[in-house]
Amino acid sequence: MTGTMLAISTDAARAFDAYLARPSAEPAAAVMVLHDMFGMNEPIRAMADHYAASGFAALVPNLFWRSRIPQALFYDDSQHPAAWERLKAIDLDVVTTDMRTAVQWLRGQTFCNGKVAAVGFCGGGRWAYLAAARCGVDAAAALYGLGISQHLGEAANVRCPLQLHYGLKDQHVPRAEIDAVAAGVSGRAGIEVLLYPEAGHSFANPVRPTYDPAAAKLAGERIEAMLRRM
Repeated sequence: MTGTMLAISTDAARAFDAYLARPSAEPAAAVMVLHDMFGMNEPIRAMADHYAASGFAALVPNLFWRSRIPQALFYDDSQHPAAWERLKAIDLDVVTTDMRTAVQWLRGQTFCNGKVAAVGFCGGGRWAYLAAARCGVDAAAALYGLGISQHLGEAANVRCPLQLHYGLKDQHVPRAEIDAVAAGVSGRAGIEVLLYPEAGHSFANPVRPTYDPAAAKLAGERIEAMLRRM
């Protein structure tokens, strides 16, 4: 497995930074890892490394590259206001454009077998849902995604397997949001809502106080099984 920073060109002759982790055996299916509101930090890059060690190419695009604060932020309380501010300010249509660029870039690389999935966390979980609805990915998983209920009108556009993972003790995703999403995707073939009764927000992030090893392991196994079916 090798990891490197790179730049991906856009149609506007600009480029955004990204982290790429490549597996030892290629070509392979690829995973676009979508960061949370703290950006392309070490835990997110470690997640990409994990997927590469499991045999997938993994790309983390910096989807805050257009923001006033494009760099990764730390998890300490002093940086939470800035993280929330830039997440709320982001243009989801522009994020969609950048995700499409990243997916197309991956499919054009010799190390990719043409299959690309999206896996996102927190704000990135919402983006993973949009990647499934708008970007033609081959599979997607959203972990504790924020605000997915605002996009349920796009569920009919999802043509790939989609997993929506929620902890029922999530302080940022209320049960009403989870229930609305579950009702909105009910009956949609290939879309699963997966619940973790004792897990809170960021349950899959090992550096967060709400990390839940059992829930993270189960969610990881479910996601990897879906990825291997692409």
